[in-house]
Amino acid sequence: MAKNHNIDRILRDWPYVPGEVQARLTKGADGREILQMRVEMGLLQMEVARRPDGTRPHGCETYHDYLQEEAFAKGDDFELTEEQCAEADREFVQFYHRRICWLALREFKRAAADAEHTLAMMDFAKKHSPEEEWTLSHEQYRPFVLFHRYQAGALAKLEESGPEEAISELNQGLDILKNVFVEYEAEEKFEEDELVQRLNQLKEALREHYSVGRTLNEQLADAIATEQYELAAKLRDELAKKDKR
Repeated sequence: MAKNHNIDRILRDWPYVPGEVQARLTKGADGREILQMRVEMGLLQMEVARRPDGTRPHGCETYHDYLQEEAFAKGDDFELTEEQCAEADREFVQFYHRRICWLALREFKRAAADAEHTLAMMDFAKKHSPEEEWTLSHEQYRPFVLFHRYQAGALAKLEESGPEEAISELNQGLDILKNVFVEYEAEEKFEEDELVQRLNQLKEALREHYSVGRTLNEQLADAIATEQYELAAKLRDELAKKDKR
């Protein structure tokens, strides 16, 4: 007699809600932590570390790791094959699903780490892409991934180190985002971009809620911009002391 492998009860007890990222952490049969995401036609189950599907491509922890080994072995002329592009795309999608689950669960450090993986893969894909069209199919999402990276990073810093560190994280993200807009000759659209505005809104909300003025990094930037070099030197000393604490 065939075993009953249906998941009717699980789906019935966890109804799908359109437009909402539904995620939960639970335990596998062996007691390991696993991540689940409810989707319209069922659910996705992911590992919480390394590659979300739990596989080891060519014995490596992720496909990105494997591609880095290939590029190192074959030198600067290494170019992704059609098959490798398809496998890289699979890993991009897997890490996207896990990242949005971490954000929904407010697991900000994990969300930031998965965004870092995706950004590293984007850098690799850009360098070794076989064609511009494939490169742009990923580069168009770089601002979105950066938004997740620095939104999550700021909220993780808020929990661990306080609002000043969170604001510094947001400023770093905004600088990197601006560089992307400059690279693609869209600097004039930077201030009006929705993702940029949302990071700025989060920054101002943190300032207001925690009564935070200009951070040391911001004061340093102001001093350099106004050529107050003696003040800038003092602020650098303060930052160095702070980093040693």
